[in-house]
Amino acid sequence: MAVTKCWISLAAILMLAVAVQGKAWASDPTGDWLTEDGDAVIRIANCEEALCGTIAWVKKPGTDRNNPDPAKRDADIVGIQILMGMKHVSDNKWEGEVYNAKNGKNYLAYLTLVKPDVLRIEGCVLGGLFCGGEDWVRQSEPLPVAQDQN
Repeated sequence: MAVTKCWISLAAILMLAVAVQGKAWASDPTGDWLTEDGDAVIRIANCEEALCGTIAWVKKPGTDRNNPDPAKRDADIVGIQILMGMKHVSDNKWEGEVYNAKNGKNYLAYLTLVKPDVLRIEGCVLGGLFCGGEDWVRQSEPLPVAQDQN
């Protein structure tokens, strides 16, 4: 009987340790994330009192041709900040803005750390009434070399 209680206690301690370890990863979406289509890697970092995300790699080189500021339209797409002011709002969730380089517009955005290696991003219009998103996978390998446009 005493041995059974010991095993039950040990199992409870192990389950608690796993739960605590799970919470540890939940609070840190910083790092490199491969977009769902595999065309880009976004580097998420701490920027002042919020998170930001910058394009760190793209499969095909290009410029920010749809930027509303004509002076920025010839800028290399790599290095463009696309996530801005992402503030922690609840467990595993951040809210801020996302810049869509495909149309040059900013949208309300949510990041949700689904698993240690899966980040859900959603961009929304009309104050969050309509949202669309995709899952990014944590990039642990060195960034690949970009291919030529030719």
